[in-house]
Amino acid sequence: MKIISTALLSFGLSGRAFHAPFILAHPGFELAGAWERNEKRLKQSYPSGKSFETIEEILDDQSIELVVINTPTFTHYEYAFRALEAGKNIIVEKAFTTSVAEAKSLRSLAEKQGKMLAVYQNRRWDSDFLTVQQFVESKFLGEIVDAEIRFERFKPELSPKRHKEEPNPGAGLLMDLGPHIIDQALVLFGMPESLKADLRITRPGSQVDDWFDINLYYPGLKVRLKSSLMEKVPGSAYNIKGTKGSFLKSRADVQEADLLKGLMPGIPGWGEEPDCEKGLLSYSAEGKSVQQKVDSIKGNYMEFYNGIYSALTENVAVPVTADDGIHVMTLIEAARASDMSGKIVNLEASSKRDSSR
Repeated sequence: MKIISTALLSFGLSGRAFHAPFILAHPGFELAGAWERNEKRLKQSYPSGKSFETIEEILDDQSIELVVINTPTFTHYEYAFRALEAGKNIIVEKAFTTSVAEAKSLRSLAEKQGKMLAVYQNRRWDSDFLTVQQFVESKFLGEIVDAEIRFERFKPELSPKRHKEEPNPGAGLLMDLGPHIIDQALVLFGMPESLKADLRITRPGSQVDDWFDINLYYPGLKVRLKSSLMEKVPGSAYNIKGTKGSFLKSRADVQEADLLKGLMPGIPGWGEEPDCEKGLLSYSAEGKSVQQKVDSIKGNYMEFYNGIYSALTENVAVPVTADDGIHVMTLIEAARASDMSGKIVNLEASSKRDSSR
């Protein structure tokens, strides 16, 4: 079995929780190490990994095939560009870049270099989203006419991480939680024709957006995306309404919480939601109204790395493509433009399949 030597560009939360455990658990990857600027914590958990002092050490190491760009968003473009130039395959954390132009530039360079570029959108493999996706794609609810996706938290205190709270192209909730639910909407429904967005600052002392409400408009369908850092009692994360019924689902995936506890992917019960978080399906059958609880599909972030391994060894498409990342960035840029103008932004000019290629 081919072993793919992989390096992380940081060993903070994303490196410790969302990447290193899966690289370790997958038999086709090995963790070469991570770039650690200040605290040296890698070897406490991964004694065989190397703590790199500079990015140049990683890029110059010919044994490293895959580099994970998991640094602050405003650095993604520079580091991804340098890694591709150095002949590395790359995974770029969300948000992919800070602009559509940067995203397209990286796509072009990856194609020129003949290297893999994937965007890390792990929430595609959340248990709650997989369950919702099943109902949308099966047409059990009929044609979807209205949908709402919410991702809310209660974090009124400002983050101690300066790059999250000081104004910069990668800061703000739209760039943090926004890519998750924007990507989920695109997976479920494709690119909208237009959108209307409202961005706000709600936390005391905040300088960056920490609340957004985005309406996506499709023929016969409106999708609302809502996020806030000031929601103490979140409602349903998914509210999907179709011509034959509706489905309500909480945001209840357990993987992030388990990873933060130090649990490893693949253990018994991995990705299983508690029974109290079952979704509520409502529909009509034989003239009667029916409501029933629905078990969730197991979540499994390892599917992303399974897809990466297949892409690198079997020359198949990556699980989240550069085009996917470009589409997310297109909606983020449009949301900012809509918020600034107070108007609906028409997206038809930028083709649903990115005709600029």
